[in-house]
Amino acid sequence: MEEVKTPFPRLKLTVSQVLGECYHGYKIGDEIILEDFTHAPKHFCLGLAHALFPVIYALSFGAKFGFRDNQRSLLVTCPDGGKLEFKAEILDRDEKLQVTPKDPNFKGPNPKKMVIEVVQAKGKCTFGYKVGDKWETQGLKCIPGFCGAAFHTAFPALFALNFGAKFFFMPNPDSIDTVTCPDGGNIVFKVTRIDKPCVIPAKAGIRSPLARG
Repeated sequence: MEEVKTPFPRLKLTVSQVLGECYHGYKIGDEIILEDFTHAPKHFCLGLAHALFPVIYALSFGAKFGFRDNQRSLLVTCPDGGKLEFKAEILDRDEKLQVTPKDPNFKGPNPKKMVIEVVQAKGKCTFGYKVGDKWETQGLKCIPGFCGAAFHTAFPALFALNFGAKFFFMPNPDSIDTVTCPDGGNIVFKVTRIDKPCVIPAKAGIRSPLARG
């Protein structure tokens, strides 16, 4: 295989449990190496890829999971009936696993506040979104009334930022402004992790979480 030139780390997937029949024949202990989060091996299961992507995206940008013995790893379950469980880990430049021991001060979930903002708009948006529209959410909570397709696209960024990822290529590494609507690319969102709540006006038909009385 031709070497992949990428600024992103390689990833290692290990089958940790087998709880049903897998069409791909994966067995406990099987290992899969990804050149980075954008390069999957030939014949890689796309069902697994769907469930796995937010995790490997987050790990690739430095996310840590304080409840894990190795914070730089996470378990991912096959979305097809939970037949398999994989452990996702990061490899360093020397092909060794990146290991960050469990956080001794971890006391449970600490959901971060996030803002989703429309930064580009063109064509017709069924939801009527326009530049400057904003929504605040916390952790991995869905936003009531928000476009499902847009939320699906934004989820990897929300997941990554919630667990401390930094987007090193952005002017503000706590933010990413390339989250694009899958329906023609008409809307582009920016997702930002914030330290303090910001005041966001209620939209027509969509109430901001901050506008709840």
